Amino acid sequence: MSVILVALGAALGAPLRYLVDRAVQARHGSAFPWGTFTVNVVGSFILGVLIGGAAVGAVPGSLVALLGVGLCGALTTYSTFGYETVRLFEAGRRFHALFNAGASVVAALGAAFVGVALAEALWS
Repeated sequence: MSVILVALGAALGAPLRYLVDRAVQARHGSAFPWGTFTVNVVGSFILGVLIGGAAVGAVPGSLVALLGVGLCGALTTYSTFGYETVRLFEAGRRFHALFNAGASVVAALGAAFVGVALAEALWS
């Protein structure tokens, strides 16, 4: 059953990633990959809330499989983050590349920590 839930979540997360990425990037029109940055930070926050909720018994494992592993797994994208960072570097946009690498890691980890803390505060 878990595999089916993961697949269903991923079937929602992948097109959602594409649509959010395109919508955010269209609004900014810059070389910086704001769309990928956004989906990675939002996905990290959602996963943090789910894992934090599961840790205190408020979120069932089936929901973690559906939304955490499936949806967030397909919504977030480390490979695109890596590719876009390398592409920026190769295009001579070294500041953008370094900022993307540093800010993405810090923001995504921070969002996950905030998500866990929020879940624990809500459900503890």
